[in-house]
Amino acid sequence: MPDFKHIPLSGKEYTNDDIKKLIEEYNVKFIELQFVDINGQVKSMTIPSVHVDKALGNEMMLDGSSIKGFRSIETSDMCFYPDKNTFQILPWRENNGVNSARLICDIHNADGTPFEGCPRCNLKRVMKEAEKLGFSMNMGPEAEFFLFAKDENGKITTTTQDRAGYYDIGPDDLGEDVRADIVLTLQEMGFDIEASHHEVADGQHEVDFKYADILTTADNVATFRIAVKAIAAEYNLHATFMPKPIFGINGSGMHCNVSLFKDGKNAFYDKKAEYELADIAKYAIGGMLKHVKSITAITNPTVNSYKRLVPGYEAPVYLAWSLANRSALLRVPAKRGNATRVELRSPDPSCNPYLAFAAILESCLDGVRNKIDPPAPVESNIYKLSTKERKKQRIDSLPGSLADALEALDKSLVARAALGEHIFKEFTSSKKKEWDAFRTYVSQWEIDKYLERY
Repeated sequence: MPDFKHIPLSGKEYTNDDIKKLIEEYNVKFIELQFVDINGQVKSMTIPSVHVDKALGNEMMLDGSSIKGFRSIETSDMCFYPDKNTFQILPWRENNGVNSARLICDIHNADGTPFEGCPRCNLKRVMKEAEKLGFSMNMGPEAEFFLFAKDENGKITTTTQDRAGYYDIGPDDLGEDVRADIVLTLQEMGFDIEASHHEVADGQHEVDFKYADILTTADNVATFRIAVKAIAAEYNLHATFMPKPIFGINGSGMHCNVSLFKDGKNAFYDKKAEYELADIAKYAIGGMLKHVKSITAITNPTVNSYKRLVPGYEAPVYLAWSLANRSALLRVPAKRGNATRVELRSPDPSCNPYLAFAAILESCLDGVRNKIDPPAPVESNIYKLSTKERKKQRIDSLPGSLADALEALDKSLVARAALGEHIFKEFTSSKKKEWDAFRTYVSQWEIDKYLERY
């Protein structure tokens, strides 16, 4: 790891001169102009740092027709608009004192207007809608991942790095050194790491970083996934955020701790209210419970996501909220005051964070606008309730497949509002093709089950 202090994200907008001084000070020779496609995959164009003025002047162009969910070939010219305050050195790219840095970019049309298909621009749009109501949203994600071994040829296997369990330590937990390097790397990049530990399943891990506004947090999730994969590769391991890579053990989630702020104060907290939860918190819970089925295709966007969302593996599938009960979809952790928040437990780390956070925010805002009261909290273990008991308590469940989730998405005005027409159309089209490819694929399970028998 390079020997330099992280560049502080102070909240101020860096000037062009600030960035050029940092480039000189840290011997930065290359700059990655990063953005995400509709699936949340980080894309990048690398430029020599001597051309930083062109990048900071929004003069760098890209071909939008080659990016998933962007433009057709007839209208493909687009521009990088770097967010100057996201300038950071990439610690894993250091080579003999030569450094590379990144700038996270919005994508704009050739005429300079924000591109409606850019996930980051879209999240900013939804944030502005929240600001009109006086609100901002903070988000604290808990992204889990697996570490898998590679074979002698460097091919990825599904052999877990260890057989440790929840909160285990070495020598059982063989991931301690990898996690330590991940934490140190992220700290170099300005992350405030709160904890790291081994998760429930073999080879499964979690690193938690401090909450922030949803735009910063979406940027951090995208950076986090890149950093984890890069550090794991240095140990000849493969890190994956695939929700359910192995049958029979827990999958990986990305619990999202959500809070709305107004006038600098946590709008979810009211010391005098029931459970010390303000009406705004209850309306937000009501909004999320009402709309979560219709945004699940966004927060859980892969065929594999629904192999995790089944009872018995600590994944919440039942639409209820609770003050402590971890079998409920929504949980209100015990802390109050400025730390008052609601934990949405269904999202997984394969999601596009910019789209997922926009959908969660829009669901909360709809709850607030329409004063949607949630049902009473459920404190019993929902997993142990019979179908009849759940029906009696009117506890619905999440979609059971990507096809079911897309059907709910299609009917949702809130989902359309969260994504905008362009992204909504491109996202649903892409995901329907993904489901159709899965639906018609002949799997090894079918061969093993039916080939000899029939």
